[in-house]
Amino acid sequence: MCKQYTSVSPSDDTTALSVKTENGHKHKKYRYVRKEGSCNVLFRHVPEEWLLFVTDIFTTLVEIRWRVMFLIFALSYILSWLFFGILFWVIALANGDVKDPTNDPCVYEVRSFTAAFLFSLETQTTIGYGFRGMSENCMVAIIIVTIQDVISCFIDTFVIGIVVAKMASARKRAQTVGFSNCAVINLRDSYLCLSWRVGDFRRHHMVEGTARAQIVRSTVHTTGKVDVTYNDLVIQQSEIVLVTPTTIVHKIEPGSPLFKMSLEDLRKEDFELVVSFTYTDDSTGILHQTRTSYTPSEILWGQLFQEMIRVSRRHYIVDYSMFHHTAKVLVPEVSAEEYERKKQLRPSPRHTPRQSPRSSPRHAIPITQTKHKINFLFTV
Repeated sequence: MCKQYTSVSPSDDTTALSVKTENGHKHKKYRYVRKEGSCNVLFRHVPEEWLLFVTDIFTTLVEIRWRVMFLIFALSYILSWLFFGILFWVIALANGDVKDPTNDPCVYEVRSFTAAFLFSLETQTTIGYGFRGMSENCMVAIIIVTIQDVISCFIDTFVIGIVVAKMASARKRAQTVGFSNCAVINLRDSYLCLSWRVGDFRRHHMVEGTARAQIVRSTVHTTGKVDVTYNDLVIQQSEIVLVTPTTIVHKIEPGSPLFKMSLEDLRKEDFELVVSFTYTDDSTGILHQTRTSYTPSEILWGQLFQEMIRVSRRHYIVDYSMFHHTAKVLVPEVSAEEYERKKQLRPSPRHTPRQSPRSSPRHAIPITQTKHKINFLFTV
């Protein structure tokens, strides 16, 4: 049985999805989940939004764009150099190093703001040109240099950690695992099934993965309220080791949201099939997730994915040029419910419609004669 969840959101133009009203009128169509996997949802008026971003500053910096992150990191270094340079300049002014060149200085060769800034930069980056340096005359300057060294270690650690985490982001790895451009409906073992493909485009494969699918429907009420419902689809063999491209299969059986849906009904429907694949990367051990969505126009009825794996003498060869290709097959255009009902009404192939399986002895036919009659019927 499929599970159903419901969420309610206020009316907003930016959250208009693939929706229909109670009276059947359809609004402009928007995807709930875009093809590349990002969610087409915009949050507004989040309470204490900036406080949430600052509290989880590490995740915030990992998720921002690279150019913004480089700007923040450059400013963190430049502002720290400028801040401590001002402190060293103030110390030089207080000690009289700027006005009296013969005075015993706190910091050698720091008699202007430019020199103080350069000394701060050389201290924090550990350049050490040997031209400027600390003296033993001012304990305050020694304490400030110590504090600057500790802070510089924190900044370096934070910057390196953010860059490594951003480079190893799950979003980048998820781009190398993809779904087929369309989903198909065809017959498998005499049952109507919905299927789509997932494949890993890298040579380093993941250890294990779990496939999941949901049907998302949105309804706009006359009051302006938007109801978004989620129906889980039962997937056969959802636990996958993705060494080669795999076809994910959902058997359309009683309890499936598609069980009473024919080809004509599918073309009139207004839902979104959201599929995901959560997996562990073999090389890094990091958990990732890849998502995409299919609209009813992207679900092809009576199509079958073409074979893309062949066996040679030493290898299994995968042809990714066939990853999105499909071929037409004969599939009834009725719903799975009606197809199952017709299968039950269909006579057994072991007996002819005119003769009962329990025929009387006087109508019994010898085996040789029966074979002759059967062959005659097939040849006709």
